[in-house]
Amino acid sequence: MASELFDPPVLDRDTLRIIPLGGVGEVGRNMTVYELDGKLLVIDCGVLFPEETQPGVDLILPDFGPIRDRLDDVLAVVLTHGHEDHIGAVPYLLRMRHDIPILGSTLTLALIEAKLKEHRIQPYTNTVSEGQVEQLGPFTLEFIAVNHSIPDALAIVVQTPVGTVLHTGDFKMDQLPLDDRITDLRAIARWGEKGVDLVLSDSTNADVPGFTALERDIGPVLENVIARAPRRVIVASFSSHVHRVQQVLDAAHANGRRVALMGRSMVRNMTIAAELGFLNVPENLLIDHKKAANLPDDQIVYMSTGSQGEPMAVLARMANLEHQIEIGDGDTVILASSLIPGNENAVYRVINGLMKLGAKVVHKGTARVHVSGHASAGELLYFYNVLKPKNVMPVHGEQRHLVANAELAIATGVPEQNVLLTDNGTVVDLRDGVARVAGQLDIGFVYVDGSTVGEITDADLKDRRILAEEGFISIFVAVDAQTGRVVVGPEIHARGFAPDEAIFDDVKPQIIKALSEAAANGTRDQHAFSQVVRRVVGRWVNTQHRRRPMIVPVVIEA
Repeated sequence: MASELFDPPVLDRDTLRIIPLGGVGEVGRNMTVYELDGKLLVIDCGVLFPEETQPGVDLILPDFGPIRDRLDDVLAVVLTHGHEDHIGAVPYLLRMRHDIPILGSTLTLALIEAKLKEHRIQPYTNTVSEGQVEQLGPFTLEFIAVNHSIPDALAIVVQTPVGTVLHTGDFKMDQLPLDDRITDLRAIARWGEKGVDLVLSDSTNADVPGFTALERDIGPVLENVIARAPRRVIVASFSSHVHRVQQVLDAAHANGRRVALMGRSMVRNMTIAAELGFLNVPENLLIDHKKAANLPDDQIVYMSTGSQGEPMAVLARMANLEHQIEIGDGDTVILASSLIPGNENAVYRVINGLMKLGAKVVHKGTARVHVSGHASAGELLYFYNVLKPKNVMPVHGEQRHLVANAELAIATGVPEQNVLLTDNGTVVDLRDGVARVAGQLDIGFVYVDGSTVGEITDADLKDRRILAEEGFISIFVAVDAQTGRVVVGPEIHARGFAPDEAIFDDVKPQIIKALSEAAANGTRDQHAFSQVVRRVVGRWVNTQHRRRPMIVPVVIEA
């Protein structure tokens, strides 16, 4: 792994440069920049969802820093598919330059256009499909159909005069997909015959042995669970998982139930998918969720968001009794999704809350109600053997996934020195069929917090964690600057630390003594007096209570 920062050399005209700005070492915010002859091509621009250690954060964006001053050089943003971790950051990029062209498949563009409309951005788009070839400056792009957990996904061949790269996006090799659109191994093999210098390959399931199970296996299980449910059924899934929603619609229809879509993004995305023909909705199956309350409990299925335990999503609000649908005995909740790493605690908290209310919760650990959208180890081995790339750069996954993917590539005959384990911000140069690390840029997380973008820092998040976990103590003191004698105070107030502020009676004499000693030693500055108070209170709290709260001293001169 590249870790030490060092600047890349000036880019030669006969070298293709690749820089991942997100999606390496993490599951989310996928974004890669290709550079040749002074022109930039961006593939994907997604978001990462925050973990519990990032309180108050709504979204995490890729770091646009390396291209912020070069937006006029960006030829286009090309999207592999419509999941949030690949398209969610596009509005924030287009805020900086509205007219960057966006290329993607029919469904992908429909989803991003709806999102951009909410941001009041009218994009310039170009619809592409498998087999199509587009010329963008020095880049010739060919699109290849791949199978994923959302329809209309594409892999992208980036062909240039100095080398050819295959960017897989997210994919798997389901041989009996619901939409009959398989990963086009014939096209991949054809490019393998031509010669691919570098492949950026999806790593998310690289550490899972064998082959990812078929989507078709899920339908009968969902139908059986719904058939056995005595009352209402609530199914939670990603709001863009068209295939899973289709299976829920079919299972509900087979059991004489109607379906109510819950959650703004779920309603928006499924409306788009149905209008474009990617979702087949039986007549009179859907019902408005407000009218659904009038149906008998055994005749309704609610299709909702919140499968990752998101606190503001429908399912978490149900678990916290903050939703109009009150979960009770006999209700069945199906979590039809996999766990994104980092979300485990939030998901299990929601599961426990639902079960406490009397619901039966069915999830991937108890029944096959979900299969992954990513290629497992067996499929990746097959992929590498078909493609025979010269160089491999694993992307889209945490460190363990990247390492597992690298080992698979090596096992199929790719020389170990040609397999690059990188970080976000690693600069990779491709020249004469050889890929090498040429630099490491200093990039980080960009946090969206309400209406602010990039203003929240890691230090701010650390303060929030301290406030949440350890509490807050403020100390007000007025002193005579010449003598250090305390004129007023110390007045100590706390939040989230102790119920009785009399607990601080022991430390007040220590503060008075320390200020007097500091003045005797020549201290006259208010800031220095404040630091004295901070040290005294901090040492006392740590010694007596084994706590590390936020301490805010205010010292004024009387």
